[in-house]
Amino acid sequence: MDRPERPRYEIRARHTDTTVTVYQAYDPRIGLPAAREGRFPAAWKRDRMTWIKPSFLWMMYRCGWGTKEGQRTVLAVEIRREGFEWALRHSCLSHYKPGVHPDHDSWRRELRHAPARVQWDPERDLRLRPLEHRSLQLGLAGEATRRYADAWTVSITDVTALARRVHGLVRDGDLDAAARELPTETVYDVGEELLAHLRPGPRATAPDQGRAEG
Repeated sequence: MDRPERPRYEIRARHTDTTVTVYQAYDPRIGLPAAREGRFPAAWKRDRMTWIKPSFLWMMYRCGWGTKEGQRTVLAVEIRREGFEWALRHSCLSHYKPGVHPDHDSWRRELRHAPARVQWDPERDLRLRPLEHRSLQLGLAGEATRRYADAWTVSITDVTALARRVHGLVRDGDLDAAARELPTETVYDVGEELLAHLRPGPRATAPDQGRAEG
């Protein structure tokens, strides 16, 4: 029997009844104090846009398994679900999509005022090759950035060692062992109302432009 096709636009994440885990990668000067203190340090700029990713493998694709300059400390940031969903509710797609926005000008106005934005980029397999279904990237700015750092964050964990371990297994060709090490990410069902304004049409494609440096 054929396996059912996975929905193209669907949030998958490690989550509990009250929290959802997202990933970022930073220079150790930011990442190590954040993990040690469980909160972002004062040096972490709260006035800039920061991108968070619920997909561990998409984060690995973006930061090169924690080897890229400025992205060598990989963080798992557990945040409150109500914060994550607030950001989705107040998000705009990062690129204009006919069928989602009435016209280009409407999208520009919405983007200008939205404290968060969404991109849907190709999900990745263990070899970091693109898959057909998409992974959510959530960009936070202004009020959303400050809420993320100072109100939504529950815990911050350094998962760089996990990234290196999984990468080593992939390099050795032991994909089954690598898969067993991955965080369990399941469908994060927020309902159609919360995603209706963020799902491009079935033929639309999303650019692979998310940022991993935070």
